[in-house]
Amino acid sequence: MEQTEIETTLERILPRVAKPGRYTGGEYNQVVRDWAATDYKVALAFPDIYDIGMSNLGLMILYDIINKHRNLLAERVYAPWDDMETLMRQRGLPLFSLETKHPIRKFDMLAFSLPYEQLFTNILNMIDLAGMPVRSAERDATYPLVIAGGHACYNPEPMVPFIDVFVIGEGEEAILKIICVMRAARHLDRETQLRYIAQIEGCYVPRFYDVTYHDDGTIKAITPNMPEAPPKVLKTIVPVMPPPVTDFIIPFIETVHNRAPIEIMRGCTRGCRFCHAGMVTRPVRERPVEEVLDAMEQILEKTGYEEIALLSLSSSDYTNVLELTKKIGERFSHLGLNISLPSLRIESVSTQLMDNLGDSRRGGFTLAPEAATERMRNTINKFVTHEELLETAREIYRRNWRTIKLYFMIGHPYETLEDVAAIADLAKQVLAEGRKFHGKKASVNVGVSTFIPKPHTPFQWEPMDDLDQVYAKLDLLRQAFRGPG
Repeated sequence: MEQTEIETTLERILPRVAKPGRYTGGEYNQVVRDWAATDYKVALAFPDIYDIGMSNLGLMILYDIINKHRNLLAERVYAPWDDMETLMRQRGLPLFSLETKHPIRKFDMLAFSLPYEQLFTNILNMIDLAGMPVRSAERDATYPLVIAGGHACYNPEPMVPFIDVFVIGEGEEAILKIICVMRAARHLDRETQLRYIAQIEGCYVPRFYDVTYHDDGTIKAITPNMPEAPPKVLKTIVPVMPPPVTDFIIPFIETVHNRAPIEIMRGCTRGCRFCHAGMVTRPVRERPVEEVLDAMEQILEKTGYEEIALLSLSSSDYTNVLELTKKIGERFSHLGLNISLPSLRIESVSTQLMDNLGDSRRGGFTLAPEAATERMRNTINKFVTHEELLETAREIYRRNWRTIKLYFMIGHPYETLEDVAAIADLAKQVLAEGRKFHGKKASVNVGVSTFIPKPHTPFQWEPMDDLDQVYAKLDLLRQAFRGPG
């Protein structure tokens, strides 16, 4: 099906689906290039629905970088919701890009952003919807090169049969190198193209490795079968963070994060034993204060967002966080702009930082103890005392915040039911501090997730709780949280 047929079919079926704005494209700040005049075309795919994928900063960084090159083109594609997929399969409508409605099959590259493992099967479905063989061995050079990058690619083996190339590490420079190779080698067969790509730092080409196993199913050896394939694929990083995205696409429908993010720091040195991102994004790199401020100016001019999120794994560990938040207040306070630092560490949140954020208290203050007892916090390498946590909460409430959000995990190694019950106890103690300042207007929101062992972390070989254990712990917490407040 060609572009014009796709557009005609969309006119007929979009009135029959929920949130047709997921599929129309045409948003403010989207980039549309002359298809015929562009040398190399990339479909950037997020394997989840538009509502979630539009908030993914990684995809927008690549979109921005690729479209800054005159002879390149990047367009977006997201997974359709069930109602749309049903109609697409009924009408023979292939997966298409939002910007120009070209079928994905017509692109030179299909690049998936893969931040977490739950999206694995969505990738297979999207490849199938695009009218392409799901297995990489069945795709030759007439099909788009299928690559994947993101945190879930640090353990790529579950997706090996389906992906041509995995980018291990950071993709800003790697994707441009892959594009450069493919433009030069487009006349060659897929096997030869991949032999050139295998020589790029951070690129893992699965078909060039043979895997042998022990009797118990664990891996015995991974051996290259092509001279171009390195014995060990090392992650690739960018030594200096690329300029921040400032012309964000403004979605037509509500998305999970209605804000403009700026990555102020990449990497973390804390070493929490469960944290995959903290281990794989090292070394720490920080963005200069003036670059952040200039980016904020441009974002406000180009988008109209009223909230800016200063992103990092631990925003309060950013060396110049006090200078940055002070200058933001001086430059932008008259605009009523909401500034959020989604990741603050209890031990590095200072009273000065709270004061600097004083005009941005709409969304509450978020802290992540991860565990409710000092024994468990020491186990996961998060050394925060009980009194430090309560003192931080006290100072937050004192500065007129009325809501504190606390994030915990259950299922940590060596956890007991007493450790789980302590989550409710600690939340109630924090609420009690708030009541001293705000009475019944004070509140505490508690989020609880389940520990999942991640590759390349100290806890990667620790067992995960089975479902019965998880449900038992959640039931315990539900009982403990019953009642007012």
